Amino acid sequence: MLEFMDYVQNAFYVASNWHKDNSYGSLTATSQALLDFQTPTGLRFSLSSLSSPTFATSYTLRSVGLVDGSLSYLYSSLPLSVPCSSSLLNLRHIIPGYRHLQDLHRPDEPWWWEVWQGGKRIDRRDALLYGRLFLPKSTLEGLYLRRLSPRSQVNVRCVSDSRLPNGGSMLALLQHDRGKFSTEYLYSTDSALLGVRGLYNFGPDPPEHVHDRPQQSLSQGLDTAEPLSPNIPSSSSISLQSLPAGRLSVGGECYFSPLNKSGGISTGLRFSTLPRHTGFPYTMTLTLNPLMGNLSSSYSVVASPLLALSTRFDFNVYSYESDFVVGMELWRLKEEPIDEMEWAKRKMGKLKQLVKGERAGQSERVAGVLKARMDQSGTIGFLWEGRIKELLYSCGVNVDLKGGENLVRGLGVEMCYSS
Repeated sequence: MLEFMDYVQNAFYVASNWHKDNSYGSLTATSQALLDFQTPTGLRFSLSSLSSPTFATSYTLRSVGLVDGSLSYLYSSLPLSVPCSSSLLNLRHIIPGYRHLQDLHRPDEPWWWEVWQGGKRIDRRDALLYGRLFLPKSTLEGLYLRRLSPRSQVNVRCVSDSRLPNGGSMLALLQHDRGKFSTEYLYSTDSALLGVRGLYNFGPDPPEHVHDRPQQSLSQGLDTAEPLSPNIPSSSSISLQSLPAGRLSVGGECYFSPLNKSGGISTGLRFSTLPRHTGFPYTMTLTLNPLMGNLSSSYSVVASPLLALSTRFDFNVYSYESDFVVGMELWRLKEEPIDEMEWAKRKMGKLKQLVKGERAGQSERVAGVLKARMDQSGTIGFLWEGRIKELLYSCGVNVDLKGGENLVRGLGVEMCYSS
């Protein structure tokens, strides 16, 4: 389950019209959500609040043998009007799962961001500040996010800890999104690491803007658990029949450290179906690290509106070691009272409207999700997340079938409340 601050940060991306999926870093986001989910350890309780559209706070208390916690604060210059109460949050927004890719979006035009008054430009670029203090370790982490233009933004992350070399580290990212492709340039103070990565999408270009700036709702940006209708302007000369039902994306990254005189490189591709696909939605990925000899392939499919399956196979061409993981997620819907007049509505020809309304509201009627995974070494992980009245909960356990008497390797419960 996403932490409250991550949820608010995603809302900032949506409000500023930034698309996270168009990045090489999110190439394997679907398989990671289904196979690499983290199970809680011990007891953890968090209290969060979006006290104003521009300011959020979060407090966490955890007990894993020792009691520790954290204090978090977030400020956004862009007002965020999002549901913040734990009783109203859509579980699809805060529980990562299968990600349905949408059609490519063309970035905003630069003149859309211009604000003139008295012959002078008074517009400012939106920014987000986030800080978190871990106690009693006194570890401090921070985030500075600023939109430079409709097509670029800067992302600076830092951590301060006396146990780290030089007392901490910093990572800076300069990101560019052109719709058809994206590029990122990074620098880390750890060994003066320099890197670049990019992603290119094959297929037709994003549709041209017709007149005014298109509006993107919160559900379109945050809810990626259900396919949405294609976002094609009505005046576009491209028909839906001529558009592909899937998209192939190819990307890569390379980095080098002048201090250690070492570097690395990786490349990958992803094919995923789009909302107009008439069959089962699926996503296939293939990544390769030629220097280390690691090859990883994954396949994820939505077998039903409430069930998603995923598999991943890893292989090293140098050591011939391999790993195989399977996983799934199963959503549960809330029980609704029976409509005694449903038979009459069906006879009056309102069946199509009923079915359409059920599909539209299915995302908001989810009550919880069960995630499970198993690898070839016999380790099984279970995670159950949902809501009990005003509280969000997350329960997880790791079981080692080959552990002998110590079958249970980890057990935890997490409770969250936000207002």
